[in-house]
Amino acid sequence: MKNVLALLSFLALPALAAEPTLYGRYEYIKLPEIGGQTFKAKMDTGALTASLSAKDIQTFTRDGDDWVRFRLATKDADNKVYEHKVSRMSKIKSRADEEDDEGETVNVAKRPVVDLELCLGDVKRTIEVNLVDRSSFNYPLLIGAKGLREFKAAVNPARRFVADKPDC
Repeated sequence: MKNVLALLSFLALPALAAEPTLYGRYEYIKLPEIGGQTFKAKMDTGALTASLSAKDIQTFTRDGDDWVRFRLATKDADNKVYEHKVSRMSKIKSRADEEDDEGETVNVAKRPVVDLELCLGDVKRTIEVNLVDRSSFNYPLLIGAKGLREFKAAVNPARRFVADKPDC
């Protein structure tokens, strides 16, 4: 009987869950902690974490905690230095120089991850964002699957800039 009740509860969960908000493949996102700047962001269901374009990335220790210092690597960036506490270091795998157990070449890069407050439309969430130089990409901010879940977002890749300008 317990198994039947558990199964019925599990089947009812999708009906109880809130419908996701539909966004376009690209959206405007405001970062209050980064000078309140608004960035064009790519909503990427194929990426796991969010990434912000940064340069001069230096990790350091403050009061026993890991911190990171960086500048934005965007075309309109000023030379301001930002500092944030590191929440963790991520390991990003890409096929490149080293071989893994299956004989494929793998390159592992470590990136500092910070918790940043983001504003999308009128919704504000704090998500993990890794710092990496994205200056060769069209969009300085990428929102991956973990961030999309925090925003309870679904993405329509045929649409662009569905949400209003950030207003948080």
